[in-house]
Amino acid sequence: MTNQFHRALNRMALFTAFLAAVLILFYDPFLQIATANILLNGIIIGTTLFGIGLCFFEMFQLLPEYKWAHAYFAGKKNAQLPPRLLRPVALILRSRPVRISATTLNGLLDIILLRFEDSRESIRYITNTLIFLGLLGTFWGLIVTVGGFAHLISSLNFADESVLITMQNGLTRPLSGMATAFTSSLMGLAGSLTIGFLGLQVQLAQNSIFRKLEDYLSAHTSVATTDTITTVLPQINDVTKDLTKSVNELKQTISEIA
Repeated sequence: MTNQFHRALNRMALFTAFLAAVLILFYDPFLQIATANILLNGIIIGTTLFGIGLCFFEMFQLLPEYKWAHAYFAGKKNAQLPPRLLRPVALILRSRPVRISATTLNGLLDIILLRFEDSRESIRYITNTLIFLGLLGTFWGLIVTVGGFAHLISSLNFADESVLITMQNGLTRPLSGMATAFTSSLMGLAGSLTIGFLGLQVQLAQNSIFRKLEDYLSAHTSVATTDTITTVLPQINDVTKDLTKSVNELKQTISEIA
């Protein structure tokens, strides 16, 4: 199971190294894109770097969970408890019961699944934030572009011989707005794709833990058999008949008193 963790971590490392190599190789075009709107694009770059660090942090946080699960499957009763995600399940299973019920199995799996999903909420939020920042830059750039064209048209005097020079100078603002729109959209989408891929690797690593625990616990789950049901049902019927009889006698007694 630890091999699956290392494979996911290696994919994350190779993907991050590939991105770094691409940025180094195309440093000048990237610098031009980033400086089109240094404020907004700087925020997008910073958010992307923070998201990359968070994905690696969440990945390394799974390592103690892997170690505990591996030790538990190996039959080590005194295995060190995991720090956070699987800790409630580890406390429940610390006594290592021989068999568990199907209801207990469903409860344990629900706890694990909910905790895994909660741990990925921050990564999802960063991905959505990058998409939002890209859209924000798009609308920001469009507003600047439309405003620049409106100001340019209103300031043109076609009777003046230098109208072409005025038009050329006035195109600076609309073109800068278009640059903001396109570059922020590009960087926002690229950042969201980057964090999305790294977050997917974290999810795959968590799913491998979940599947291993599900398989192991399912193999140690007791299911009510037909013989058990056949034995219990007559007892339930007898108790129900006695209860009905007692209720009828109570009603009769109350009616006689009234």
